[in-house]
Amino acid sequence: MALTDGTHPSDVALNTDLYELTMAQGLWESGMVDAQACFTVFFRENPFGGGYSVACGMGQIADLVESFTFAPDSIDYLSTLEAPGGGSMFKPTFLDFLRDFRMRVSVWAIAEGDLAFPREPMVRVEGPIIDCQLLETALLNLVNFQTLVATKTARVVHAAEGHPMSDFGLRRAQGPDGGLSVARASYIGGAASTSNMLAGKIYGIPVFGTHAHSWVMSFPNELEAFRAFAKSSPKNCVLLIDTYDVHQGIRNAIIVAKEMERAGERLAAVRIDSGDLAKLSKETRRAFDEAGLPYVKISASNDLDEYTIQSLLAQGAPIDSFGVGTKLATCDPQPSLGGVYKLSAVRHSADVAWEPVIKLSEMAYKRTIPGIQHVRRYYDAAGCPVGDMIVDEGYDKGRPTMVDVVDDLVSYDLSGMESRELLVQLVKEGRRVAAPEGIEDARARVRESLRMLDPSVRRFLNPQMYPVGLEEGLAELRRRLATREHAGSGRA
Repeated sequence: MALTDGTHPSDVALNTDLYELTMAQGLWESGMVDAQACFTVFFRENPFGGGYSVACGMGQIADLVESFTFAPDSIDYLSTLEAPGGGSMFKPTFLDFLRDFRMRVSVWAIAEGDLAFPREPMVRVEGPIIDCQLLETALLNLVNFQTLVATKTARVVHAAEGHPMSDFGLRRAQGPDGGLSVARASYIGGAASTSNMLAGKIYGIPVFGTHAHSWVMSFPNELEAFRAFAKSSPKNCVLLIDTYDVHQGIRNAIIVAKEMERAGERLAAVRIDSGDLAKLSKETRRAFDEAGLPYVKISASNDLDEYTIQSLLAQGAPIDSFGVGTKLATCDPQPSLGGVYKLSAVRHSADVAWEPVIKLSEMAYKRTIPGIQHVRRYYDAAGCPVGDMIVDEGYDKGRPTMVDVVDDLVSYDLSGMESRELLVQLVKEGRRVAAPEGIEDARARVRESLRMLDPSVRRFLNPQMYPVGLEEGLAELRRRLATREHAGSGRA
């Protein structure tokens, strides 16, 4: 929970919007405690104008579900809330219900670090409708931002072409929790390290950092500052050379590097944080090589993103590593993923059949997909993914034809291709089904998934759209339900 408000893990139940609780109270009063629901989490467009997204946050879903309880002080707080029209917001009998509340949902999700695409469910939640409703906001909060950050990081890593990049974004992140989420998701997305010490402690992420401009400015001159830092941290010595003048900084760093050699140590790298990074990095490389110091690396920072890094390397900038801060932590230029949590099926109790439901809208892109949805990913003979098909619970695998999820005039034939189910179960009736997976596993999954993805989908400019569709039976169900609902509202 947030570091700034003194909360406890059990307060996770109040990390929600008020209307989740008012709806829960209404469902409880309507006698719908045993009613069941199925919700799916999905997004409608890939972020950053890209061709893919990296699913992230799923590794924390089981923890969220298992810790979702209402502590006594949370109940006390809810009892103090007043309705705008007068009187208590919540009835005492409903608060008594919450005192003993435990999540009973079952959850399936795309494996953390796997690729996700628009319209397909990243997470499916089944269980009592009150439980499902109460989980909505916290679940979206967990998955939306981390998926956005992991995707941004994967793009930066792709642009860096094998050169390591570090998360330097803590001071610009959206609060302490945002900083932790950025560090976790960026490491899964491919970052080599983080400057965030708390994230290093909690998640076991490698940490990295040396000194700031203020270190240099604290000494009578730059050379003294460099010498003092080399003496203090000879095994972690990266000198920031642009406090006053990069060319002066290069000369002073070379002096200190030679002094370190005589002492049996080595200057690891220099960092440039301003100016024309392509030009200055070339001058820096040339100076160190001519000084007989080819092992000294060059690191760059200063509002970097995937496009800046791509441009620097295209110009032949001899930069060995990148520190990416503000534009990673804030996911510039797109600050949110837009993932939603939509009802897709209901039933009166756990022992009756599901009834698929659909949400319609004047805005066609907001119409939903009904039913208990699964996702099958299809692969060509080389093992490369070629399309994802959303299927209903009773899908007959003998019909590998899918209708485009947006344009039902387009279809895809997936005959003869191998496939696998994307959604794996994380939680059964409120309890995790397996030991938690490590973030190293998710990190490796990102790397392998992107390696196998067609380059036309990975590219930044005008990426090819990866096919996502509905199996024919589900497409027909959606058409039938839409027709019925339009007829019911007087629109044939």
